Amino acid sequence: MNRRRLRTSPSGPPTPTARVLRLRRRISLLFALTSAVGLIAMAVLAVRSDSARWREQLDHSMDVDTSWALGLLETDENGRLATDVLADNVNTGCPPLTVLLVTGDGPGDSPGDDPGEGPGDGPDVPDTVGGLTVQHAPTAPCLTVHPEVVLEAGRAAARSGEARAFDRHTTGGGPVRVFALPFYPPEAVDGEGPQGVLVTLADATAQRDDHRRLVQVVTGGCAVLVLLSAAVGHVLSGRAIRPALTALGRQEAFLADAAHDLRTPAASLRTLAETALRGETDSTDVHRRTLRLAEGMGRLVDGLLTRARLMSGTAAVARQPLRLDQLVEAVVDEAPRQGHRVRVDAEDTVVLADPDLVRRAVGNLLGNALTHGHAPEIPADVRITVTRDGTLTVEDAGPGLPPEVADDLFARFRSGSGSTGLGLSIAAWVAHAHGGTLTTGRGDGGGARFVLKLPTPN
Repeated sequence: MNRRRLRTSPSGPPTPTARVLRLRRRISLLFALTSAVGLIAMAVLAVRSDSARWREQLDHSMDVDTSWALGLLETDENGRLATDVLADNVNTGCPPLTVLLVTGDGPGDSPGDDPGEGPGDGPDVPDTVGGLTVQHAPTAPCLTVHPEVVLEAGRAAARSGEARAFDRHTTGGGPVRVFALPFYPPEAVDGEGPQGVLVTLADATAQRDDHRRLVQVVTGGCAVLVLLSAAVGHVLSGRAIRPALTALGRQEAFLADAAHDLRTPAASLRTLAETALRGETDSTDVHRRTLRLAEGMGRLVDGLLTRARLMSGTAAVARQPLRLDQLVEAVVDEAPRQGHRVRVDAEDTVVLADPDLVRRAVGNLLGNALTHGHAPEIPADVRITVTRDGTLTVEDAGPGLPPEVADDLFARFRSGSGSTGLGLSIAAWVAHAHGGTLTTGRGDGGGARFVLKLPTPN
């Protein structure tokens, strides 16, 4: 029996950071699409407005020409249209000007059905097509189009009774604007159709070229602006999600700190429990060591929480006038010296700081000096100095700071002596939260020197 196994995807669910970064990409894409839609809409409006503008300009110019030529048309005593004055006074070849006469059956009827004049009647009637008679046509026009183009424009104007304009091409393929203006007999009554149509042409090559250049410029500008808006949207979305990424980074750092710092005491507690279960040690000693491990783990958890609150900015810094010299003396009195020597040289000093946070920072600096500021089997010799400018100096007589950890000593897991480095990291964050500084260097006796600078009321 064959069994089909479901293949599992090698990649698990996305991490919170990956989801935030994916959200950033979506925001950037949405910003770019929104900008693109707006720019394209504006570009379309600009192109269409320019297209209508140059057509209106040509139509107005041709309307002026045909209106002036219309004044040169005359009607003889028999009511027939005469184009002699127009032909004698106007160069109808450039711009080309054609006079079409509407036959009795109207512009939609076929030629030859008129009971009156036919296509060949009279010297000025060379052709009749679709109810229109070509009364006058230029002999050498500067723009040549197919005759059907002129007749089509004339029929449209005759049907509507209004001026009509069209985009067409010359016989050579060049762009041209065709304008047709209907005219009426002198004694026309209401409801009577037009007597004829004046049709003229205008070269649109220059306008078309200008319009094409405008389209190219607008298209290129839109493309550049869309790319620019995409870049701006990417930058803005990055700034928008920066707090979320920072919070996630702090959360991951806190979890890493907790896992790193609690691994060793948890393992020691497990070993101690296994030893007690086997009965290989005295129960009193097991209880004593268990209590010591529990106290150490409590201090670690407290330190981790304090550091997390400082990094996230949720720990409120209650600044108030504080006697730094008295706080240092209290911290030294409470510290378990265990044979170590601690000297305090403090002047009366007032700083603006949070008492709880400063107490923790001073305690961490003192604890670091008592733990690492001496050689094995030799008591530590620590000197603490407080000056009126808000400077606290903790100096030990130990081996000093290793050069490889001096630059990032205040980062987590970087004590250089096998501990977590969490205390120095908290002290640095306390100084930063108060607008002060924490620096390190080599002491006069060759040991490590830590200088904490806090703001004073002055």
